[in-house]
Amino acid sequence: MLPRHDHQDGTDAADERPWRQRPDVATPNPPPRPDWLARVSEPSLVPEQEIVDAHHHLWDRRGFRYLLEEFAEDIGDSGHRVTASVYVQCRTMYRAGGPEAYRPVGEVEFVRGISAQARSGHYGPTDVAAGIVGHADLLLGADVAPVLEALMEAGGGRFRGVRVPVAAHPDPAVRSNPVPAPEGLMVSTAFIQGARELARRGLSLDVWPYQTQLDEVATLAQRVPELTIVVNHAGGPLGVGPYAARSGHEPPHRQAWRDGLARLAEHPKVMLKIGGFGMPIMGFGFDTGAEPPDSRQLAEAIAPDVDACIERFTPQRCMLESNFPVDKGGFSYGVLWNAYHRLTGSWSQQERDAVFRDTATRIYRLPAGPEHLR
Repeated sequence: MLPRHDHQDGTDAADERPWRQRPDVATPNPPPRPDWLARVSEPSLVPEQEIVDAHHHLWDRRGFRYLLEEFAEDIGDSGHRVTASVYVQCRTMYRAGGPEAYRPVGEVEFVRGISAQARSGHYGPTDVAAGIVGHADLLLGADVAPVLEALMEAGGGRFRGVRVPVAAHPDPAVRSNPVPAPEGLMVSTAFIQGARELARRGLSLDVWPYQTQLDEVATLAQRVPELTIVVNHAGGPLGVGPYAARSGHEPPHRQAWRDGLARLAEHPKVMLKIGGFGMPIMGFGFDTGAEPPDSRQLAEAIAPDVDACIERFTPQRCMLESNFPVDKGGFSYGVLWNAYHRLTGSWSQQERDAVFRDTATRIYRLPAGPEHLR
């Protein structure tokens, strides 16, 4: 038996064996610090509110494991009533071999198994991965069709669409993705052809653009009006590099982001996820404080951006996301949902239900009602 020697990243010598290798992902997003996060603990402000977490990830990376058990623990510890979730691609568990175009099918196969685990009830009542958003290379154009068919089969009735991380910016200081996308991706002829293949199958397209790319999303929506497009992370308001705020001032170009959202909202099949505020690229710096934010501090910080999203898209076209475990570097799961409760406290119950549950349920065609775990 090989000797075990722990490394600083949480792995051990056995993990260096070829059959135990886990991916080592370079990312600008900070990892969670459990002891730091534990300094702020809050009970749920509205424990009866049903929640569909519209955007989260699961992965097993070198030094950072976040699988069903870890996600279920975050949900359970939070005290919030998270009835279902939508899994969104993060380049995890791709097939190691076979044609390149089909390797992302492995991610959907993996998550389908996770969803089956969740339905056992051993990890709590949440229907984890009730909807699955995978990945396909839309630059294949019409040739992406058989890949989409394979993804649908792998999803076992839970596959709902693909996400293409399109975020790109010429300034190297503006970066959030481990693998930056080529600029102009969404308006290329091949990408638009691939997007039409999604629409033909009733599948949606998730995109993660920066605020500087919102007009490209609008162009895509204009050229493929039958396609449901879900814009992630509030449409990418920026707060780093040339977009960094000076003390006491709004980040420059924030009005340009709001204007871009308004133009995008003119396209009725474009939806918006609200979240992602824990990523350093948005400029809030939650991860840099001596103490993690509580829900009141978090709500006050993100209120102008959340209000801007709701004013332009309305609750019926918005859904709330955790973006965990990415945002876990800045605040805990329970604090985040309490911040959302604070921000929506004056709304009608119908409006709250829309952003917490109903929009995600409708757009991702999720099972509804108490039968969801049958």
